[in-house]
Amino acid sequence: MCNWASAVQLSLSQIGLGKKAPGAVGHLSFTEILDTSLKVSWKDPNEKNGVLTGTATRISWEEFNRTNTRVTHYLPNLTQEYRVTGLTALTTYTIQVAGMTSKGQGQLSSSTISSGVPPEMPGPPTNIAISNIGPRSVALQFKPGYDGKTSISRWQVEAQIGIIGENEEWVMVHQLPNEPDARSLEVLELNPYTSYRFRMRQVNIVGTSPPSQPSRKIQTLQAPPDISPYNVTLRTASETSLWLRWVPLPEWEYNGDQELVGYRVQYSRAASKEGVLSHVISDRLEREFTIEDLEEWTEYEVRVQAINGMGSGPWSQPVQGRTRESVPSCGPTNVSAFATTSSSILVRWGEVPQADRNGLILGYKVVYKDKGSDSVPQYWVVEGNTSHSVQLSGLGKYVLYEIQVLAFTRIGDGRSSRPSILERTLDDVPGPPVGILFPEVRTGSVRLIWQPPAQPNGIILAYQITHRRNTSNSNAATVDVLSPSARQYTASGLKPESVYVFRLTAQTRKGWGEAAEALVVTTEKRARPQPASRPTVPQEDVQARSVMLSWEPGSDGLSPVRYYTVQYRELPDSNWTVHSASVNHEASSYIVDSLKPFTSYQFRVKATNDIGDSEYSQESEAVTTLQDAPDKAPTILSVTPHTTTSVLVRWEPPAEKQINGVLLGFRVRYRELQYDHLRSFTIRTINSPASNWAELTAPYSVRNLSESSLTQYELDNLSKHKRYEIRLSEVFVGEAVPTAPPQSVTIQSSTATQLDVTWSPPPLDSQNGDIQGYKIYFWEFQLQNETERLRTMFLPELGVKIKNLTGYTTYMISVAAFNAAGDGPRSPPTRGRTQQAAPSRPSFLHFSELTTTSVNMSWGEPGQANGIIEGYRLVYEPCTPVDGVSKIVTVDVKGSTPLWMKIKDLADGVTYNFRIRAKTLTYGPEMEANITTGPGEGAPGPPGEPFISRYGTALTLHWTSGDPGRAPITCYVIEARPSDEGLWDILIKDIPKEVTSYTLNLDMLREGVTYDFRVIGVNDYGYGSPSAPSPSISAQKVSPFYEEWWFLVVIALVGLIFILLLVFILIIRGQSKKYTKKADSGSHSNSTSLPLSHGEMVRLDEGRFPALELNNRRLSVKNSFCRKNGIYTRSPPRPSPGSLHYSDEDVSTKYNDLIPAENSSLTEKPSEISDSQGSDSEYEVDQNRGGQQKTHSFVNHYISDPTYYNSWRRQQKGVSRPPAYGYTQPEPLQGGLIQGLAPQCQGTLFRPKGSRTPTPSLLSCSVSEPPSQHGTLLYSSRPPSSLGCSSTQQPPTAGFSSFV
Repeated sequence: MCNWASAVQLSLSQIGLGKKAPGAVGHLSFTEILDTSLKVSWKDPNEKNGVLTGTATRISWEEFNRTNTRVTHYLPNLTQEYRVTGLTALTTYTIQVAGMTSKGQGQLSSSTISSGVPPEMPGPPTNIAISNIGPRSVALQFKPGYDGKTSISRWQVEAQIGIIGENEEWVMVHQLPNEPDARSLEVLELNPYTSYRFRMRQVNIVGTSPPSQPSRKIQTLQAPPDISPYNVTLRTASETSLWLRWVPLPEWEYNGDQELVGYRVQYSRAASKEGVLSHVISDRLEREFTIEDLEEWTEYEVRVQAINGMGSGPWSQPVQGRTRESVPSCGPTNVSAFATTSSSILVRWGEVPQADRNGLILGYKVVYKDKGSDSVPQYWVVEGNTSHSVQLSGLGKYVLYEIQVLAFTRIGDGRSSRPSILERTLDDVPGPPVGILFPEVRTGSVRLIWQPPAQPNGIILAYQITHRRNTSNSNAATVDVLSPSARQYTASGLKPESVYVFRLTAQTRKGWGEAAEALVVTTEKRARPQPASRPTVPQEDVQARSVMLSWEPGSDGLSPVRYYTVQYRELPDSNWTVHSASVNHEASSYIVDSLKPFTSYQFRVKATNDIGDSEYSQESEAVTTLQDAPDKAPTILSVTPHTTTSVLVRWEPPAEKQINGVLLGFRVRYRELQYDHLRSFTIRTINSPASNWAELTAPYSVRNLSESSLTQYELDNLSKHKRYEIRLSEVFVGEAVPTAPPQSVTIQSSTATQLDVTWSPPPLDSQNGDIQGYKIYFWEFQLQNETERLRTMFLPELGVKIKNLTGYTTYMISVAAFNAAGDGPRSPPTRGRTQQAAPSRPSFLHFSELTTTSVNMSWGEPGQANGIIEGYRLVYEPCTPVDGVSKIVTVDVKGSTPLWMKIKDLADGVTYNFRIRAKTLTYGPEMEANITTGPGEGAPGPPGEPFISRYGTALTLHWTSGDPGRAPITCYVIEARPSDEGLWDILIKDIPKEVTSYTLNLDMLREGVTYDFRVIGVNDYGYGSPSAPSPSISAQKVSPFYEEWWFLVVIALVGLIFILLLVFILIIRGQSKKYTKKADSGSHSNSTSLPLSHGEMVRLDEGRFPALELNNRRLSVKNSFCRKNGIYTRSPPRPSPGSLHYSDEDVSTKYNDLIPAENSSLTEKPSEISDSQGSDSEYEVDQNRGGQQKTHSFVNHYISDPTYYNSWRRQQKGVSRPPAYGYTQPEPLQGGLIQGLAPQCQGTLFRPKGSRTPTPSLLSCSVSEPPSQHGTLLYSSRPPSSLGCSSTQQPPTAGFSSFV
């Protein structure tokens, strides 16, 4: 019996048998598959829906599609495997397993297995196609892959959602079980208007296949939003507006184009179906809206829905809110007035219409004023809403009043009633006439004038004048009654120098009124009054806004004082101001009111009689009024919730002039508004007429602030979710913005376009409620104003992936939390940089200098580098094959510069396609352009064939002008090409149009290379056709003769001959000296040496040998060749061959200028001393070889014997030569070189320091040199001589020699 690996074809079918039946068993599998048996394994159902008791599992098997062969077994509940036996080999069986409870059998799990066939891992599906794309579903068609020799039990669909890319995550979105023959399936529960890319896997009993190739990218259709905004709240904003807030939809709930996503707000009066209004908000990120133009003190119901391009989503749950209290919008109705007395009027009114109350009516004010005057209206306040009448008292008599009534609420006064009510008080007796003066006074008569009473209190019917002498015993009085229009009266028959009393009274319907009295003296000696005394102000009479002045009257000048005038001025700089010009003449004190508190004043007084005014009295001492309460309350700038139980009050103090003293502090009054959540109000009757409006609401709490510089204060320990009045500003307590930013903001660079930002929430004590979300502000570094963007998260998550960023760019990110009250502070900006990415395409692609075979191509840097530009890749190819060949050329440009390239291998008249792209980590998109080579239409024709003339290292090209084309030629261009390469390139540009030849230097070309040249004309249409190529010419330079090889060889040979000749001469001289020394030693051994005469010369003239002349010239010291025993002696004479003679003639006078002074400095060049140089002493003898020499002439000796003549050539190393002077560095003298006399050579003079006799030095001279080239100057120094010299070493002597 064979033991095969399991080959199972699963097709699970789940059949529901009841609500309480267990679910399907899990992990059904087959192992140990043999020809006649197999082992079945499973696990308990995930949904047992009861207790598996008793026979808890049912298993059955049957041959495929043959139910009559079914075998069933019931197993205990702990059994999870079973061996099925009695099977037929190579037969397909269906095996079913189900759980059991007391409620019955659960869902079946079935599998089909074919024995005898080894199963394998399945292959991936192929040929995935997409159709029937809807908002929430698509249909997939596919071709099954390799099934692994078993049936497919399940199809799996994976998708990339939203963001599609190679590195994006694949998510399981759909599974289709128990359909092995499926060739298509429908993927459900997709998100509308979302990008998807799908792939599939197939599953059999062995495992899951690899994924298929991804499908094409698709986008589901749009659909209306599925959900409504949540967390909708409504708060009072003002008397006519409500503040609505909500949490916007997340992006995946838009279900459509985000540009078309918005919100619709619907609002109406509460419990009213009429007057429904709506407003559309087009900003998808908006989360608040202020509903304007509402009724004051009215409750509204508001709801919100999301909308997109396809329609509207569901409405949110309605919320309710009431607008703030306001002042009544109209006055009470039915206002009436009735005069009850001459000084009182009874006013009555009705209710304010309900719609116009705009709050709780706390009382009424009756506004009244004299209609005929410009005085300020007066108010009579009636507290409470129960009284609708008032008796106005203290009114003027017989005055016409204009009366209005208004209602007031907690906020302030409403509008006055319309129209105004006019009512006049009853008449009464008049007041006294005013302004009595006596302009004319005589000893027997007087004339007086007056004005009507200030309070006529009715219609004036008559005036009555009474006058009498002002004496105690005068009882007789004269009475006259005048008409009401009279304004003057003349009394006559008076006694001179007497005092009279005049009384004047007016009459109305109610009778005679109060009389006015005046005194007059019948005299003609009247004068102006004298000034009053200096006013005084007792300190006890100083108040905050008034003071009492006291003074003593001066003399009246025999004319009684009629009135006083009081002036004041405010210190330090104010002018004098009249306070009153009608102070009673009998007064000696006066109360000055309407002054400013805490201000310094001075006062003065003057009197006035019938003659005129007195001088002003002296100014009083400075008086400072007392302090008073400030005239104006501080201005409340804002009241904002700070925490859930406190508010922050900000205010502005009153102006300095309104403080009225030293500011000590502030007092904050606040109270809770009890009626905030009331939907109806109960009328409360106040029986006490003294009740005030504060009793209708909660009493004020007071906090005193003793710091005068405060401008804000936090009111804490308030109740949550209550509305408070901060006298008089209203605020809702219980909601406050977060007071701290999110903590620990970190940034991780994920990709080139994505940054992962994480943070921690604000501290719990600073959140002030539930955090509803976060706002992420991000911008490019140092470009905040230009690039700042906002990403809002409406979920309290602690991280976000910011995508669609620019590669390799530094960003600054700041995070702020928000709750229902608003936004909290931002966190400090944190820096992060995206990774490198492919750059954008180059910004431009330009072509210039287009010829028939070349073009200059330039490009711009990518607009977004997205990293460090490593180089560019240029690809160009002909659009059509050239000669049957389409050559593609790829050029890699390393580095970010240069941004141009010369393309030279193009064909004439061919259109080429150029593509270039930049590279960072990878290549970016291409910039592409086409261009056709060859002259464009209107370009110049070809110039004439150039010919070339050559002058040394310069080449001159000559050409003739060709057809200029459609525009004049602007310039010429010369192209060149090496003959062996065949690529033309521009060599010279911008040659003036007038020029038909051009000279160029060979240094511009590569030496030794043969070049062709051609000329191109240029006009406004571009480069024209090139001329025919010039004859080829080599760029080899023509060197001067002295740089030719043959000249150098000749110079080398001449030099060699010179060296050989010089060596030969030196050898001959050396041998000659030895011969002469030997001959002279025998014949002159006993002779006395004689000093040499000055000017002795030795000349040698042997055929082709140059003449040698030795000249000795007297210097500043004596010359000698040898010194012996302190006596200068003459050296032995030389032998005298026929061609050699001596001369005692002095050196020619032309040498005189060439001999340097004794302090001349001579330098030497050891490198120029000849190796064949002999001794410069003509008398030194080699003792070892002297005896072997013959005693004949040294000239005949060497001439007759060729062996000796050429002996210097055969001399070997080690053979001794005539000894020469050793070379030592002499101490130079200050001087210069001495040039020789002969035109063929030069000589030098060298004399060491301290020498007494010039010594000839060897001279090298070439007879073959041209006259312009001189021989080399040679210097040598001699050691102490061994010939006839003293044992004491002498310094070397110096001398010179020259060839003549």
